[in-house]
Amino acid sequence: MTPAATTGELGKVRWHCRRGLLELDLILEEFNRRHLARLDAEELARFKELLALGDNDLLDLVMARVANPDERWAGVLKLLRAA
Repeated sequence: MTPAATTGELGKVRWHCRRGLLELDLILEEFNRRHLARLDAEELARFKELLALGDNDLLDLVMARVANPDERWAGVLKLLRAA
């Protein structure tokens, strides 16, 4: 685990990854398994911002159906797309 997040904080983030779209759930589950514990504080903050988006908006960003409106999200979106 990184010093950026406690176990409790990561648990809360994982909880917020439970979404209403199966496709998004699968992507986020794999992202959590591969990358969540390794995010630094800035990446974790960007990921939380993405999780605040609606399901369809987030899925469209992850699937690159729409342009990324915030370059600060680019690194985390790259990890999500690789998941």
